[in-house]
Parts: sequence; structure tokens; C-alpha cells
Amino acid sequence: MLTLADPDLDFFHVPVMRDEVLDAFDEAPAGAIVDATLGGAGHALALLEHRSDIVLHGIDQDAVAMAVARERLTAHADRVHTHPVRFDAAADALDDAGVSEISGFLMDLGVSSPQLDHADRGFSYRNDGPLDMRMDRTRALTAADVVNGYDLGELIDVLRSYGDERHAPRIARAILAHRPISGTAQLADVIRDAVPAAARRAPGHPAKRSFQAIRIEVNAELSILSSSIDALIARLAVGGIGLVLTYHSGEDRIIKDRMRDAIDGNAPAGLPVTTDFEWLWRGAHTPTEEEIERNPRAKSARLRAIRRTRRADG
Repeated sequence: MLTLADPDLDFFHVPVMRDEVLDAFDEAPAGAIVDATLGGAGHALALLEHRSDIVLHGIDQDAVAMAVARERLTAHADRVHTHPVRFDAAADALDDAGVSEISGFLMDLGVSSPQLDHADRGFSYRNDGPLDMRMDRTRALTAADVVNGYDLGELIDVLRSYGDERHAPRIARAILAHRPISGTAQLADVIRDAVPAAARRAPGHPAKRSFQAIRIEVNAELSILSSSIDALIARLAVGGIGLVLTYHSGEDRIIKDRMRDAIDGNAPAGLPVTTDFEWLWRGAHTPTEEEIERNPRAKSARLRAIRRTRRADG
């Protein structure tokens, strides 16, 4: 059994925009709150300490994160239910738990610091490790399959679509030329050497976008996002709040579109829109400069929020 004494469980999670999340959930009714990306339970623990009238359902596909979260939430065990599944299975997990409506949900789409920092997970371009990058290590597809198996066109598409990588063709050709690539350090070197010298001198590691893109492909992060957010929005009770933290333009675009579609409704042309939802605030909130100074990984975070105002179906 995994415990916090296990060295593999050094899974400290700094909850991004913690105060903003708590303030938003102050407006949610009592009841079930879903943390669809439980991670190290940073947000979950803060929510449980902040509100004594909620029951938390935590969802995460990462077995290490789940083990740590369960232990960290022990003091609130009577108000915590954990579900070791990917967030696209959240609706099924809630059905199994007999939960038809929820008072709120949170999705934090960032990668936890321990996943980035532990080389054996294969997410890091700074520390050598295997080409893995799986959140759920029982799934088949790994970063090695993408890096060493995808053809040139597939690699370019992944790097462009999921990493906004302007040098995708150069990087993809370099990856093909150096196959087989055996680890993250070698991959980072290949990417660094492939980009123009000016890009190598720019702030940030030149492999950052490519590693992000490969991680998103391995974990199907964007392909499952639309249906997952739709399912959670549909479960909101009247007054319920849905919050999503994104760190990538593709994620943020999907979340904004799905929330906007829920808010705009589906009225026939020429008839007034009658919607069951509204924005909790307009646009996206971003971290303060003070938070970014404390936690640089929060820099790209954007927080969007939706609220159910009525339920036309009864």
C-alpha cells in the first residue's frame, strides 16, 4: 500500500489561484463538489477546510496522485469520495455514487509539479528520464510511441496543434533523423539543436512547447475535453458553479467555446435566447504578479467560470 513515507509520493501541489477558486465557490450552494483533476489535493483540501457544507468527489487517473490525495484528505474522510478514473469518466463515476446533481466542479488542467519534476515520469525536458508522459501508466500509448513511431506529417500536426510550435517542421524532421530517441534528455537536445539560434536564445527552454504537445497527445487531453466539460456543466444544480483553470491556448479556446455554447442556448433563429446559464464573470481571471513570483508555473493560468441560473427541464 502506498503511503506518504514512500519516496515516490513526494507530491506537493501548489494550488493555482487558490483564493479566487475559494471566492467563486462561496457562491455555490451546499452539496457535492467535483474536483475533476484531484492531483495532490491542493484545491480539494482548501475547499474542504473552507466549506463544511460540501462533499467532495475527487477524480484523477494518476495512481500516485490519488494515493497522496487520499492520505492528505484523511481528516475530512467522511466528506470525501475518490474515483481513480480519467475525467472523461466523471459522469459514470458520479452515477455509480448515486450523484445526479452537483453544486460545483473544478478542472485544473495543469500538470502537477511532481509529475514535471520526477524524471521517471518522463515529462521533464530538464531531467533525463524515459519517454513516458502518461498520466495513467496503465494506458498503452507513451511518448516513445509518438516520438519514434509517428510519421512526419503526424508529428508536425501534434507539435503545431498542441504546442503552437512555429518550428514544428524543423523539429519533426530532426526527430525522424535521430531515431530511435531513447530518453527525454536526448529528445530535448534534438529539439534544441533543430530550432534556429534566435529561438534558442529566447526565454524559456526551446523544448517546452514540443514536450507539452507530446504530453497532450499521449494523454488525449484535448480530444476528451469538450465532452467532459459538457457532461459536468449538465450536472450543475441551480446556482451551481463550474470553474476551469487552463494553461494552453487550445484548452482555453475549448473551455470558452463550451461555456459560451451553454450560456447562449440553442434558440431557433429569430427567437429570443432563453438560457439556463450565465458567466460568473466576463472573460478569464489571471494570477496576480505576487502569485506568479511565488509560483512561476502559474504564469499562463486562466480561470473561467459558469453558473447555472435555472433548470428549464424541471
